[in-house]
Amino acid sequence: MMNRLIKTEEDYEKALSRIEVLMGAKPDTPEMDELELLTALVEMYEDRHYPISPPDPVDAIKFRMEQLGFTQKDMVPFMGNKSKVSEVLNRKRPLTLAMMRALHEGLGISAEVLLKEPGAAFPESIPDIDWPRFPVVEMAKRCWIPKLPDLKVRAEEVIRDFIEKAGGMESVSSAFLRQGKKGRYNAKTDPYAITAWFIRVLSLARQTPLRSEYVRGSLKLNTMREIARLSYFDNGPLLAKEYLDKQGIHLIVVPHLPKTYLDGAAMSLPGGTPIIGLTLRYDRIDHFWFCLLHELAHVARHLSAAEPIIVDDLDLRGHDVEAEDKIENEADDLARNALISDRIWNKRPIGPKATTEKLYALAEKLKIHPAIIAGRIRFERNNYRLLSRQVGRKEVRKHFAQSCQEEAA
Repeated sequence: MMNRLIKTEEDYEKALSRIEVLMGAKPDTPEMDELELLTALVEMYEDRHYPISPPDPVDAIKFRMEQLGFTQKDMVPFMGNKSKVSEVLNRKRPLTLAMMRALHEGLGISAEVLLKEPGAAFPESIPDIDWPRFPVVEMAKRCWIPKLPDLKVRAEEVIRDFIEKAGGMESVSSAFLRQGKKGRYNAKTDPYAITAWFIRVLSLARQTPLRSEYVRGSLKLNTMREIARLSYFDNGPLLAKEYLDKQGIHLIVVPHLPKTYLDGAAMSLPGGTPIIGLTLRYDRIDHFWFCLLHELAHVARHLSAAEPIIVDDLDLRGHDVEAEDKIENEADDLARNALISDRIWNKRPIGPKATTEKLYALAEKLKIHPAIIAGRIRFERNNYRLLSRQVGRKEVRKHFAQSCQEEAA
């Protein structure tokens, strides 16, 4: 009698032979006790060495069709059209989550069979999201998501995986998946494109460890002025990134997607770590430093658990439609004062005629890049032909070439 675990194929064969001999055992006899023990030992061995694979989803669908007497035409409501039905049944097209849910609800095929995973369940449906509206083709071009056929059809699976890399649905706040975000928000913005951009920034931030932990309240005007003075150096943008890294603040550069009209955003990870995302939509030094300081102002004054995202289309700056936006006006004022103090600027150090000589002299005195002064003059005088050679065109993206490399793929 075998009274130990089956560990070898030889033991297994002996147990099967003995079970065959004992099959006629009567209840409440030593033979029946032995049969029950051997059967349990064999099942344990088979579970470990011969696991049963879940049924193939396509085979399961065909089997259910046969049971119900369904033709391919009857399957159209579950898969979309005759062509898709034929391709799925011939294994030329993968099942999408939408198809699987329909097959589960309409034909009773289990989720674990359709998902090919024991005990699996469908992810919770989010009725407010129209998955195919995400710019999946453009996202694939930028290597954010895999380059797969039928991306629009498979949008839900692909975007869910994209979100998972950013920390999952629990980490991606509902604010990322809604319209009407706080800030300078262009009415023409595609909410799905801007949400994809947000999630990409969040994902990159999660992959990038910081040197220090952010201390709430540590970002003051003097700190922002220290950051502004880094513009004096040729590699100022990279020095700013390093400085912020040591302050526990992410600076992530991700070029904007079409129909986002986006320059930058302030946001935070679930634990409260701030993220500044920049698009470098305009490759100019003056634009970089104002946008950076503007988003830092949001981090210092406005970002919170209640407002985890603030977006900025700086083309709207100064427009009447946002004249009453207290948060944006406050961020503008703080950014201007950090770059060039009001005490100095109110003395009109440039004068009515802005010459290159005056510009460079003031920049040297303040130890900031002259493009910052040129940009402010152009904005305040609403003359963008003025000092056009002094704003540092095509002088920022080159510092973040590694960040932008995959975006141009």
